[in-house]
Amino acid sequence: MRKIILAAAIAGAALSISACSQKTEDATSAAADSASADAAANADAAATAVSGAATDAAAATSEAATDAAGATTTETTTATTTAQ
Repeated sequence: MRKIILAAAIAGAALSISACSQKTEDATSAAADSASADAAANADAAATAVSGAATDAAAATSEAATDAAGATTTETTTATTTAQ
């Protein structure tokens, strides 16, 4: 009788440990899925930020080139007027 009770207790403990392991596996899988989604969202946000920065840099460069061209034209006009 003792052997049957002991075997049942061991079987119960094994099932309990098995269920715990499944819960742990499910939780780990959910955490991995969440981390993957977070990484994808962060990559998208970084790409958007880099794209915005590149657009801003291009606009600033274009504006600086326009200003430089305008200043050069003004200086050339002034030099020509002075020379005459």
